[in-house]
Amino acid sequence: MRRKRRSSTPRPRWPEPVRLNASRETAIKPVTLTFYEFFAGGGMARAGLGAGWTCAFANDLSPKKAAAYRANWGGEELFLGDVHDVTSAMLPGRADLAWGSFPCQDLSLAGRGAGLSGARSGAFWGFWAAILALRREERAPKTLVLENVCGTLTSHGGQDFAAIGSALAEAGYRFGAMVVDAALFVPQSRPRLFILAFARDVVPPEGFVSHSPSALWHPKALVAAHARLGAEARKAWVWITAPAPRRNVATLADIVEDEPADVRWRSAPETEALLAMMAPLHRARIAAACLSGERRVGTVYKRMRIGPDGRKIQRAEARFDGIAGCLRTPAGGSSRQTLIVIDGAAVRTRLMSAREAARLMGLPDDYQLPANYNDGYRLAGDGVAAPVVRFLAEHLIEPLLGRDALALKAG
Repeated sequence: MRRKRRSSTPRPRWPEPVRLNASRETAIKPVTLTFYEFFAGGGMARAGLGAGWTCAFANDLSPKKAAAYRANWGGEELFLGDVHDVTSAMLPGRADLAWGSFPCQDLSLAGRGAGLSGARSGAFWGFWAAILALRREERAPKTLVLENVCGTLTSHGGQDFAAIGSALAEAGYRFGAMVVDAALFVPQSRPRLFILAFARDVVPPEGFVSHSPSALWHPKALVAAHARLGAEARKAWVWITAPAPRRNVATLADIVEDEPADVRWRSAPETEALLAMMAPLHRARIAAACLSGERRVGTVYKRMRIGPDGRKIQRAEARFDGIAGCLRTPAGGSSRQTLIVIDGAAVRTRLMSAREAARLMGLPDDYQLPANYNDGYRLAGDGVAAPVVRFLAEHLIEPLLGRDALALKAG
């Protein structure tokens, strides 16, 4: 059970990922669907799936993330260890869903390009070995969701995405993929690839499959990756689709804490030094915001750019569109986002707090974060946005499993 914790900070105005609306809750509350949560982190997929789902198994390699998982969910079903050590005996029953947000470092554009052969992103194969073991026992999950960065589509010239597709097809799954940006649900630009697979005996509901890719869910990189699939994988492919989500998104200003406990506001000289790193265009944005007299909240990233003399130079770049950049958690702090708050002529800056990062992932304020700032920030930045999970569950996974499946479980 999760412990409720009061917060003096007003809650942001986004849909609660851990609750279902009344009609959905009434429909599935008598019988819950079951899932395995691989690479669980702090349980953000679990938060997004909500009360209509029961976790039968979870795993993560990080002791710190496992501690956060247990603090929020109890964690009796949590296995702390390498995914390659997961055996079918650890996985009870036949789950309706196996969720796998496997590590992204070797697939990210910022990584070294090792792809699925890398030590980290190669953990996918440990996950897949567990699924194949269940298949041999005729207990393979009815649906699978794989989540990762969009670099998965182009890694090794598309070969890594094709390898995943071939694995799914050979195991008897049909599958499709979508790119969903968390900015549709929370004030964070975070496009991610979601691969949804389902057993061949599962009949997709009406409206689940499109005859062609859509501009909303299937960008050019995904269409190109589909074209590079092997013959068997292309036979198993479907263009999955979903309705456009309702635009009811909080802004960055809605999630900012006035006096966070884990980070401090920079001194005036420190802020001026940051502003001095900006190119004239970005300094002009700051000046215009000051002249407006309005309170403006934005973010600042430090990036390497080519200077007028042709040499690389570190620049600070600001954005004031109400959306944070994608949370990233490198070992160093230079690419972490800095908040910039302008009230008239006053300009203040600081790092984003761990609680603000959690809000950008759609987690409620009673979600218990690690006490250490770096641990809390990394936990949020390494996760999957909970409202995106809820959207996919409501519009794709739950309809795919169907009312009949629920009735059979009840019987």
